[in-house]
Amino acid sequence: MGARFQALVNLQLLPKEKTMKRMSLLFAVLVVLAMSATAMAGTLEEIQKRGKLRVGMEPGYMPFELQNKKGEIIGFDADMGAAMAKAMGVELELVSTAWDGIIPALLTGKFDVIMSGMTLTQERNMSINFAPPYVVIGQTILVKKDLAGTIKTYKDLNDPKYPVASKLGTTGEQATKRMIPKAKYNSYETEQEGVMELVNGKIDAFIYDQPYNIVAMSQKGQGKIVHLDTPFTFEPIAWGVRKGDADFLNWLENFMYQVKNDGTYERIYHKWFQDDAWLKEIQ
Repeated sequence: MGARFQALVNLQLLPKEKTMKRMSLLFAVLVVLAMSATAMAGTLEEIQKRGKLRVGMEPGYMPFELQNKKGEIIGFDADMGAAMAKAMGVELELVSTAWDGIIPALLTGKFDVIMSGMTLTQERNMSINFAPPYVVIGQTILVKKDLAGTIKTYKDLNDPKYPVASKLGTTGEQATKRMIPKAKYNSYETEQEGVMELVNGKIDAFIYDQPYNIVAMSQKGQGKIVHLDTPFTFEPIAWGVRKGDADFLNWLENFMYQVKNDGTYERIYHKWFQDDAWLKEIQ
């Protein structure tokens, strides 16, 4: 006699009260299993049903994401998002989000994944999960031209006489406070504001991510500022997703493996990090 059949026989032989309790317990288990199955469906199934991949980003971090003259979001992450949506067979929706609210917005379901040049930090990893890093950057320094001979590394800025700055809520701010604690620190809402304050002589140095500083130097810094372009931190950049979604993380990992070996990643990387033709779209 099968175990399931024997269990049914035993159930029928129980007194009515115990049978009802057993049935109630069985129903509760089935409900839990059904809810678990729904939860396990996860982000991938939601994207497929919706027919759209929603990507959260703050379009102010060149060359990862920025706005062109038409107001469209472009950049490395935007192109990677388009490749991702194509691989899924769905449309792409880029959701512009302020940096200080981007993780809460992910957690409340405003979008499916953060693709915004976000550094994988242990603090952020307490709130969200990260796919494997796709590029490694570090903090570099833009300094006023007349300080170029005096300021040669970040250590030279560690003095109260130097007003320095970075962007609010970023790893640039964290690195400045941690590694240049004696300098007079200022924070700005945007990277552009910080660079302009440096160009206008309001601060002595701007500490920020290497890719952005390279572009800022070529755009606004000629003859006015100097780029100390050797990174003094190690910062892996990765895509952020909600916790508890192993299937989505697995898909993202395999997607990255694919594009890094079929030429897609190399093509997009070259376009945004090794060529400057895209600058014409924003100038």
